[in-house]
Amino acid sequence: RGFVYDSRNNLQMRGLVVLLISKAAGPSTTELSFQHDMVSGIYSSQRSLAEITELIHTAFLVHRGIVNIGELKSCDGPLKDMQFGNKMAVLSGDFLLANACTSLAQLQNTKVVELISSAIGDLVQGIYYENSKSSEENCLTDDIGISRWKEQVFLSHSALLAKSCQAAMELAKHSTEIQDMAFQYGKHMSMSHKLHSDLQPFVKESSSDTMAFSLNSAPAILHQEFRGREAWLKQIRELQEEIKAGKGVTSAIDLCRCHGNRALAALERFPPSEARDALANIVYAVTRFP
Repeated sequence: RGFVYDSRNNLQMRGLVVLLISKAAGPSTTELSFQHDMVSGIYSSQRSLAEITELIHTAFLVHRGIVNIGELKSCDGPLKDMQFGNKMAVLSGDFLLANACTSLAQLQNTKVVELISSAIGDLVQGIYYENSKSSEENCLTDDIGISRWKEQVFLSHSALLAKSCQAAMELAKHSTEIQDMAFQYGKHMSMSHKLHSDLQPFVKESSSDTMAFSLNSAPAILHQEFRGREAWLKQIRELQEEIKAGKGVTSAIDLCRCHGNRALAALERFPPSEARDALANIVYAVTRFP
């Protein structure tokens, strides 16, 4: 139940954004003959693409649920149950991914197939990097800067949405410029979303202030850049308040808003509509801090 509803209520966010960007762009002036296939300003192929995007995202969420058997303790439960759960996670994720690929082929658009296939490749690369570099959420970070962090986050969090938005424009035969604007919106909105998530332990007002945070999050990476690698290594075990008092949090907030502004700038290329307003409101929601 927790998986379906997701504690942050964003499980269906990617499919929703694809539908909204499709509605915001409307029909292409060069493909007026296909407008009979539209329902509420969205082509049936674009609806299928939204479903495909959600299937791919869900498949990778299921795959991420695989447990490292080597790290299990006796108190975690019977080993056989964990092994069975791993097999189910692999098979279930593969089943969803296979269904997504079948539906993708039925769109009969080679460019869209290429875009979404490359997004799957980006996801694999991004998640592989995360898993190979950190067996635990709060492991010691590599000596990377914010630019490298952006590259990694794009692969594991932004590529699927950005390329799905672009693919939605391709299905409606929009110009290259509009396709690029859709890509830019998807990229920068999802980057803002990730930054917003990373910032919550440092900006959320809570009486207990005990929210867990990752040393690979944007505020921690930026804090490391300001303090210097050697100083960061010395204080790596110190309390969360150290990062709160530094410049990493404010810089991450600025970066989040910067990506949000770039997403909004991309939206300016689309005609005014309720769908465009909804897409803008998503950006406002992930760039607002107390």
